[in-house]
Amino acid sequence: MGVDAVTSLMSVLSDPTRLGALRLLWDGQEHCVCELMDRLAATQSRMSRHMAALKSAGLVVDRRDAQWVRYRRNPALSPRIVAIIDAVIAAMAAERKEAA
Repeated sequence: MGVDAVTSLMSVLSDPTRLGALRLLWDGQEHCVCELMDRLAATQSRMSRHMAALKSAGLVVDRRDAQWVRYRRNPALSPRIVAIIDAVIAAMAAERKEAA
């Protein structure tokens, strides 16, 4: 993973809504965009924009189901990217614990 790839990944991870979506999707299950919107208190247009960024970065894959789109963690992610995102999600969880 080169410097450009790491920089690009960090840019995608820099937004709280995208991080929240990844945290929810990191369970490996498929989630409807309506669930992501509800859990992250995001409008449909805002959620779509963020999910497009995650999809463009190759972090998630999607599937259309009638009027909804379902997202899940990209199963083909490299172990290095998974390790980075695992570390970010763990840091977020630790910060929430400390704040409580």
